[in-house]
Amino acid sequence: MQLAYLFERFPAFSQTFCYREVAELISQGAKIDIYSLRRPTGEPPQDWDEEIVRRVHYLPEEKPLIEEVHRLLRERRLAHVSGAIEDWGRKTDFLRLQQAVYVGSRLQDAGIHHVHAHFAGMAARTAYWIEKFFGIGFSFTAHANDIFAPRQFEIGLDKLVRNARLVVTETDYAVEFLRGRFPDRADRIQRIYNGLDLAEFRSGDLSAGVPTIISVGRLIEKKGFRYLIDACRLLNERARSFRCEIIGDGPLETELRTQIEQFGLSHHVELLGPKRQREIIDDLTAATVFALPSVIDGEGGMDNLPSVIMEAMASGLPVISTPIGGIPEMVVENSTGFLVPPKDSASLADAIEKVILDPPLARRLGENGHQRACELFAIEKSARALVGLFAAVG
Repeated sequence: MQLAYLFERFPAFSQTFCYREVAELISQGAKIDIYSLRRPTGEPPQDWDEEIVRRVHYLPEEKPLIEEVHRLLRERRLAHVSGAIEDWGRKTDFLRLQQAVYVGSRLQDAGIHHVHAHFAGMAARTAYWIEKFFGIGFSFTAHANDIFAPRQFEIGLDKLVRNARLVVTETDYAVEFLRGRFPDRADRIQRIYNGLDLAEFRSGDLSAGVPTIISVGRLIEKKGFRYLIDACRLLNERARSFRCEIIGDGPLETELRTQIEQFGLSHHVELLGPKRQREIIDDLTAATVFALPSVIDGEGGMDNLPSVIMEAMASGLPVISTPIGGIPEMVVENSTGFLVPPKDSASLADAIEKVILDPPLARRLGENGHQRACELFAIEKSARALVGLFAAVG
């Protein structure tokens, strides 16, 4: 199988699942050309495979890109493309048309007939124009905010879904959401869970040392970290021994640090910033319970299938979260963890307390979670399913 993957930015720490997918497809024999519209900037160093990173084709910046596109349009006599670009002018997203010419001409030369993008965003909108200009089919994987709270563009989610040959999404919840909105395209909308390399993860001793609550994610509203810190305040008031580690960075860092100080939790709660994937795996192994109190943010954005929950389950940790999006497809109540109401700090504290005070319960939940992760989230299974879908539409 030969196809192209088109990303807005690759590889990216916050989208490790994309890297895993590409790496596994390549290991299964797929020939993949990788294009990235932008170069990663400010990314913490990761243990990426250098061979995969070297094969990424990064697009030029705006001025040299436009110059190259003008040359291509002249040499290839693409009058219909020139007309579309001229008609579009400087409207929003005008660079997507330019990028489509740059990438599409190269895919055409390489004999590639299908391009896949992650997120219903910049890369998918570029793939839309590649199909219009060159007849190269496209598909995309829709994730969370890009479907639940999409930004408004002239090539929006509706046009992407109606023109894509395939729309992949991560959960049954998201499949039903999209099929309900686009019933005439229901057969093109398919669910494939994000995959994990389960061999990377290992279980620790849940009863060793001071109970450790761990969470991982961008410091943004929909992750609900303010409620986790508030739950830690309640645990401290109950004189429980614990520490809480939150891994990640984001715009709410100052606000969350202020909250920690105001609650007098500096000796209990730490914001650790971003870490390498290998370090995160080590921290999960050393923890007692994973907590991610996801909420729906003010713009309607919410989690769908947080990869960190999958990683926690693969590490044999009991998981406490909320029934948002596809989370209940991972966290089974009183089997792999507990689901508490969003924005309910007291219920969150109660669930954490229940787990850290009952090591046999924690082990049972963790073992069940690990088994569920093996059944649902093995990267080999996800990649094989993707190959089947690509073959069907290619």
